[in-house]
Parts: sequence; structure tokens; C-alpha cells
Amino acid sequence: MIRRPLSRGLLCLAALCAGLPAAQAQSPASVPTAATPSADAYSAEVATEWFALALLLTQQTPGMSPPVASRALAYLSLALYESVVPGLPGQRSLAGQLNELQSLPWAQPDEALHWPTVAHTAMASMTRMMFPHASAENKNRIDLLERSLPQKLARDFDPQRVNAEVRTRSETFGKLMAMALMTWARTDGGHEAWGPLRRHQANYVPPSGAGQWSPTPPAYAAALLPWWGTVRPFALPSADACQAPPPPAYSEEAGSAFQRETAEVHRISQAATQEQRQVSLYWADDPLKTPTPAGHWSFIATDQLRTGKASLARAARVYARLHLAMADAFIATWKTKYTVNLLRPVTAVQLTIDSQWVPTLMHTPPFPEYPSGHSVLSSAAAGVLEQEFGAGTRFTDNTHNDRGWGPRSFASFRAAADEAAISRMYAGIHFRSGIEGGKAQGRCVAERVIGLAMGAR
Repeated sequence: MIRRPLSRGLLCLAALCAGLPAAQAQSPASVPTAATPSADAYSAEVATEWFALALLLTQQTPGMSPPVASRALAYLSLALYESVVPGLPGQRSLAGQLNELQSLPWAQPDEALHWPTVAHTAMASMTRMMFPHASAENKNRIDLLERSLPQKLARDFDPQRVNAEVRTRSETFGKLMAMALMTWARTDGGHEAWGPLRRHQANYVPPSGAGQWSPTPPAYAAALLPWWGTVRPFALPSADACQAPPPPAYSEEAGSAFQRETAEVHRISQAATQEQRQVSLYWADDPLKTPTPAGHWSFIATDQLRTGKASLARAARVYARLHLAMADAFIATWKTKYTVNLLRPVTAVQLTIDSQWVPTLMHTPPFPEYPSGHSVLSSAAAGVLEQEFGAGTRFTDNTHNDRGWGPRSFASFRAAADEAAISRMYAGIHFRSGIEGGKAQGRCVAERVIGLAMGAR
């Protein structure tokens, strides 16, 4: 068989991956050809299957702390969206809108591509690159899913409708798109922000002084990812573009606003009801035990997509918005945390109320108090899901069913986010101001991501 040459877009991306400049021209909006069914014509299953595996990898891969996990999921969602956006009627690429992402390749309208194959190949390639430290068993799971998914999803991968030429061209486009995005990812400051790869950053020394954060019992662990606030955001113009309102001024004086909050955490955690304890544990989403908070909301989105029998086009849009918002939420949160550098409740309580007190449900995480990361992330996620599925959407969260903690039903995404936020005070690890300030910051992040020009739904 004589193979047609790569389209201009594929040649552009091949040049980029070889270190040569890519073409700057970018199609403003996709216009699939009549000979190529749009991504709306296929189910979301290729996307939901890959994200299900990604959550397993997130839970089981060392180093996948919540901020790092949110970054990995964001790049996976971009690989999905950008690989099929030429096949999404009226949709726009995020190139030229996300920070320092000036251009990406574009499929030629006269060359057919099979969008499930493009998405499948891009997701497989990006998953390998985002989880380089996955266990050998989990790397085999990636290989197995790549081999088996076209057979499992026979309706979307019908060999009678996809000839070898289209399949090869689609695989090439998907692989090169993932490589182009990974080239961009390596410049964000997060690629080497964790583990032994952080070669050029000085050791972090926390500021000292009244009200300042210091390591907390029982482990007194070093600060987690103190530089994450310098990672390049995706949609936010800068890490401090969404400011949390300031917390009450630190004070050890009885009756002060800060001491009232300190006493509240101590009182509630000491007398937490069974329901409050269950809420605390349900939303803990600890790394290496669960797919982290970002994975929790990703699971909720996947359930919504499956329940609604969404198309590949719909899934690409939802995942992109959701995961970009959560990744930027963590960057904004970490910027604020290490700027305000407020002490944790356990330290405040020991200083002024009970020198022996520690939270009983969980250990205090090793980073500053303000704001609550769960609150920022959950409010950002809920804001996106409200926009995509409706503010009054009732849903059942099945994320932790296999752990015996669910299902748990909610009247809205906002109600779930509010519960996730307050769970941190029930657990004794956040002040109320950190929760409320975090919710405000998360809503701002969601608005920024929702404002990206992605075209009509």
C-alpha cells in the first residue's frame, strides 16, 4: 500500500519534537470534513478507561502527592483534548491561551483521522510520560490497556470502518501531540519540583516568628513542596492571580478573632460526632491510599460522563476544564500557603490551650495552614462541574465504595465541595478562616478556567 505523506500539521509536530521550531499558524476552530466523523460520533469510553487507570497509577506511584497528581492529570486531559480538538465541531485549541503554549499541530481537513485512535494513542503516550516511576506491574497495565482497548471498544474501533492508512496516521498524530505537550510540560517548573530531580533549588528554611508555621507532630516532617507556588499555572496569568482574603491577624490574646478560631477547632475536634468523623475520613484522600483529592473529583466527573453516556467530545471538554482548574488550584494554594506561612491549629492549640493536644483522626499535613488546599481544590472542581452539568445536579459519589466508605449522595456539586472543605476542621487540621478563604480562592480559579475560549458546547 502506498502511504500518503504526513499532513502539514504532523510535519510541524515532528519538527517540534526534533527540536526545530513549530509552525505558528493555528486553526481558530475545528471544521471536520464530511469524510471524517467528528469526535461527537464516538463514546467517551476511551477517555474514561484511561482516566480510570490514571487514578490507579496516582494511588500507587511513589511521589504522587496531591499537587503532583493534579499536574499529571492536567497534562493527561490536555493530551486528550488537543488530540481530538480538530474533530470537535466549533471547538478551539487551548494553544495561545495557556501560559507559554504558543502553538500545537493541527490536522489537515483533507486527511481523515479516526478520533478514538488519536485519543487512545495520545493518552497511552502521555500516561507513560506522566508516570515514569510507576511499578513494573502498573507499566504492564498501561501496555495491556493500549493493546486491549480497541478490542474492548469494538463499536468505536470498528476495523471495517478504519483502514490501515487512517489508523497509522491517527496513531502518529496522537503520539506526536503527546510529545509536543510533554516538551512544554518540561518547562513548567513542576517537572523537577519533587523527588531527587530538584537540583538547583536551595534547601527550604521556614521563616520564624510569632504565628509562623513550623513542622508539626508526630513526625515533624519537612515542608512539602515549598516551591510549588512557582510552578507555571495553566490558565491563571500568575500563581497569585486569585488571592484568598487574608486570615485573622495572629494573636495569643484570649477573645481575639484568632483565638476564637483556635478554640473552635479544639472544641469541635474534641467532641466530633460520628457523622463528622465519617466526613473527615471520607474526604481525607491521602496519597498512596487513595487517588488524592484531584483524583476524587476526577472519579466524580467520570461517573457523570458514564451516567450521561457522553461522547468523546464531551469527555475531552469536561476533563480538560476540570483538571486544569484543579492543577491551577494547587499552584495558587501553595503560593498563598508559603506566602502567608500561618501556623497549624495543632501548634496554636498547644501554645495557648492544651500543650498535649493533637488531632486524633489524622496527622496534620507538613505544610502551612492558610488556606485549606481541600477547600480551594474542591470549590474549583465544583465550579467547573456546575458549569458543565448544572448547578442543581444531584449525584452519588462512588469514589470510595471499594474501601467501604460509600456511596455518599449530594444535592449538588457545591454541597459536596462544602462538605469536603469543612471536613478539614472536623479533623482538627484547619481553621474556619482557612476553609472559607480557600473556597473563595477556588471559585476564582474556576471562573478563570471557565473563561477559556473552547467554543460552543
